[in-house]
Amino acid sequence: MLFTVPRQTTAEDVWLLAAASLSDAVTAITESYQAKSNDKIINLFASSSALARQIENGAPADIFISASLDWMDMLIENDLIEPTSRQDALGNSLVLVTPVDSAIDLEIKTNFPLAKALGDSRLAIADPDSVPAGLYSAAALKSLGVWPMVADKLAPGSDVRNTLALVERGETRLGIVYETDVTASKKVRIVDHFPNESHPPIIYSFGIVSDQDRSAVVSFYDFLTGAEAMNIFKVHGFTPQ
Repeated sequence: MLFTVPRQTTAEDVWLLAAASLSDAVTAITESYQAKSNDKIINLFASSSALARQIENGAPADIFISASLDWMDMLIENDLIEPTSRQDALGNSLVLVTPVDSAIDLEIKTNFPLAKALGDSRLAIADPDSVPAGLYSAAALKSLGVWPMVADKLAPGSDVRNTLALVERGETRLGIVYETDVTASKKVRIVDHFPNESHPPIIYSFGIVSDQDRSAVVSFYDFLTGAEAMNIFKVHGFTPQ
């Protein structure tokens, strides 16, 4: 059955706050939806932690997509997300990247020589204290036994796209990002994938902000979590759950 969006006589603004790693896919989904709707979808991309704090502080928000189950859990516990709307809908993978012209070759395994490969460079990583990509990265490095050797050689980014940019510009020899981020760049290549068992599962959680279940919001949310949008996410490398 084809998804149809009811046309409204009065357009509404719908605010979508989404993890930075989703920017390309969500932009494509928004464009597809707005071709069928009068409503204006306003996308805001940043780290899940920053977006969750904005929702806590009362910033405009109708829909939230978090790259961390923990941040979604926190908002639900604080009655800021409608719990029945929650969908843990997408998966991703963690990869080690380097500039496309780099000769670095590493196999990710226990005690692999990451610090040696870095030399006098730093490791680009999303902030490991709060940003989901950084938390996943730190967990992986700790489980593989290499965290003590690189903990003082980090170049932390405010979100995963900022981390990717550091490697793209050649400011660091290596960085850790999501696999989907690499599909959006022609300036980096994957050195190797981190084993899934080395870090918690990377799951994106969707939800409607409490008291924002207006018809325009629900209509877009249904599209965002529906088959057409999931196919777009899949094209961008995400794994529908």
